[in-house]
Amino acid sequence: MEGLTDKFLELGSAYGIKLLVAVVIFIIGRIVIGMTTGFIKRVMNRAGTDDILTRFILNIIKTALLVILIIMVLNQLGVETTSFVAVLAAAGLAIGFALQGSLSNFASGILLIIFHPFKSGDFIEANGKTGVVEEIGIFSSTLRVFDNSKIIIPNSGITGTTIINYSSRKSRRVDLVIGIGYDDDLKRAKNVLEKVLTDDPRVLKDPAPLVAVSELADSSVNFVVRPWVKDADYWDFYWDITEKVKLALDAEGISIPYPQRDIHMKQSHAA
Repeated sequence: MEGLTDKFLELGSAYGIKLLVAVVIFIIGRIVIGMTTGFIKRVMNRAGTDDILTRFILNIIKTALLVILIIMVLNQLGVETTSFVAVLAAAGLAIGFALQGSLSNFASGILLIIFHPFKSGDFIEANGKTGVVEEIGIFSSTLRVFDNSKIIIPNSGITGTTIINYSSRKSRRVDLVIGIGYDDDLKRAKNVLEKVLTDDPRVLKDPAPLVAVSELADSSVNFVVRPWVKDADYWDFYWDITEKVKLALDAEGISIPYPQRDIHMKQSHAA
């Protein structure tokens, strides 16, 4: 009985030391992980890295270091970790195949965060959708459209298409096509259009606005009207200027014709 007790004490002493060392390794490891991630976070913040990318990278690093720490603790306790690592790798491979679509969106999200083709608040067109960017997520991005509805687009659907960022510059050009009748005074119509632009304080002087005859169409003589405005003024100006042009032309008696066709009928007289 005494020999059995001594055996238990010997085993307890041996495993107790291993357990104590494992606990110490775990505590020190957690402290090191905290210091490491804190240092990386400070460096990325000083570099002006996007908050979403910073959090994502820190989570990956923290998870990877925790896995390494757990393997070290298990190894200290005498657990065979070679098979554990193999199982972990196989599980990761299987999960990767099962989540191919999600991983594609995930990779696209990283590209959007790194290369910044747009940011939150920008007015963009992507994947056939147009709206204001509300959020750039890891797997999908959210747009707010004009009727205040929300569109969620998978990130792979954004990076795989052409992206138009209308907010990437401080100014934008407004493109209008205004038609007048063939019988109207061309010079006077041009002066009216130029005056409408000159009288609006939102029109930028540089680049200078353009008013020019662009086409002799079937039913009208068409002008291109191309003023530049600040990006924030674009839509309000677009709607205002369309109304102002119509009222100004009406006041001058200049017509804006609709598509029409003249039909000439000839009467034949039988002999």
